[in-house]
Amino acid sequence: MTQTAPPTAAEYSREQRRALRVIVVSQVLGGAGMAAGITVGALLAEDLLGSTSLAGLPAALFTIGAALGAAVLGRVCQRFGRRPGLALGNAVAALGSAGVVAGAAARWPVLLLTALFVYGAGTVTGLLARYAGADLAPPERRGRASGTVLFAMTLGAVAGPNLIGPTGSLADAWGLPRLTGPFLLAVAAYTAAALVLLVWLRPDPLLLTQPRETGAAVAGPGSGPHGPGRAAPGVITGATVMITAQLVMITVMTMTPVHMTAHGHGTQAVGLVIALHVGAMFLPSPLSGLLADRIGGRRVGAAAGVVLLGAGLSAALAPPASTMLLACALVLLGVGWNLALLGGTALITDAAPAENRAAVQGMADVGMSVAGATGGMVSGLVVGGSGYPTLATAAGALALAVIPAVALSNGRRRG
Repeated sequence: MTQTAPPTAAEYSREQRRALRVIVVSQVLGGAGMAAGITVGALLAEDLLGSTSLAGLPAALFTIGAALGAAVLGRVCQRFGRRPGLALGNAVAALGSAGVVAGAAARWPVLLLTALFVYGAGTVTGLLARYAGADLAPPERRGRASGTVLFAMTLGAVAGPNLIGPTGSLADAWGLPRLTGPFLLAVAAYTAAALVLLVWLRPDPLLLTQPRETGAAVAGPGSGPHGPGRAAPGVITGATVMITAQLVMITVMTMTPVHMTAHGHGTQAVGLVIALHVGAMFLPSPLSGLLADRIGGRRVGAAAGVVLLGAGLSAALAPPASTMLLACALVLLGVGWNLALLGGTALITDAAPAENRAAVQGMADVGMSVAGATGGMVSGLVVGGSGYPTLATAAGALALAVIPAVALSNGRRRG
């Protein structure tokens, strides 16, 4: 029986570049779709439900959906590969976006909220794709590969909020509520992203790299930096950093559009601030990935805690009438989140054993989604009861929790 020779290092490198190009294209498309929920999800709910206290419900629902999506898609990727898993996620996001448009048009809150849940289950795909970018990369370049994939979301994610006006006009021309315009864009963008992955992400990067890494692990189980014996501390620390940052970011970001509109800002000003925030979430990704490769995920995670504290305090102290100062606070919020995401991703990818890495990565993102759901739900209640400055201050203080988590992890590793 003829056996196929394993791919050479040069072939792995060539396939990684090809896979990275395909994933980058899908991320640009998916970024435009993801921005819809960030920009107008809370405003749609406030309009339909008639309550500021419930304006955080959409963020809670699509982050709960993201938790389920991360768990399911992580296992789909583990069993069948990245291509079907990521394509499925984008298709689900497109379906949820269409449901949001239908629910808003019919003014049917149950359909709207259910569709936001489905939409959230798909939007997690954009974050899970960062792991696919690192599948074929050598260990010393995994941070940069993940950063490249996240950076690709910047174009679509920044363009999305700035298209509130044109897409709103299109929705109005079709007899739909203006706020559904970004979700119309999301339907088209996510559908295109799914097709790009299905057609061109071949061979599958995860399936191609598993035999090589599993063989390396068998040669020395638990003895090297990527062996199963070292998995738990790195995974736990990475997940803690990402979960804390997600909670802080969602809490402040969700209520900023509501806070701004309550003080007389128009949708274009809101769109600009959110666009800058989303850009800051993804634009620094190559630099954050480089830092993770050079100085390690733990130090990058600790730096994220400090930046997120500054973001929370800046948002709390910014005058409500100042678009510029609120934008600066939201930019800091995005940069801190980005540092935490790339630092945590590096820790988890290095620590998780190859034979179940995708499932472990998916479960780490489940924790992020649950944290985001909690932040989205609590944020509206806090703003309704105590105000936006109280919410932002508390979120910033919470961000410092990543520093002792990283310090304890360093202590365990030295021990």
